[in-house]
Amino acid sequence: MNLEIRDNALTPDIYISLRKKVDFKEYAYDDVVVALHNSIYTVVIYDDDKPIAISRIVGDDRIVFFIKDVVVDPDYQKMKIGKLLMKSMFQYIAKKACQGAYIGLMSTPCCVEFYEKYGFVKRPSEGLGPGMLKYFDKNEVIA
Repeated sequence: MNLEIRDNALTPDIYISLRKKVDFKEYAYDDVVVALHNSIYTVVIYDDDKPIAISRIVGDDRIVFFIKDVVVDPDYQKMKIGKLLMKSMFQYIAKKACQGAYIGLMSTPCCVEFYEKYGFVKRPSEGLGPGMLKYFDKNEVIA
């Protein structure tokens, strides 16, 4: 392996391709363009010229950082590539975050132990309610 880490190099094509490989929710190309443009940091890991892992951070770049789209090509999983992604993201956060900044993420069930190694706690836990999410539906009326 000849690994290279590239900051802010995530393209819509790479994003869509790697997310498909791990069966993550698919989004329209134009929506991915906007999402990546509004990310505060992205990272792509290459093996030679092949993108094999991605991640990005969204947030306000000071108090709130939300780690999204941590994806490692299945052919490269269990090879410490995820650790490289996390290291890159925490290096970015260390440069930008205020003391006590919130770093959040939503884990897939198989990755909970991986994130716990980095100090993330499962919710609910003492003093913290459950993590929650909602997928937006344009047809839904909120009362």
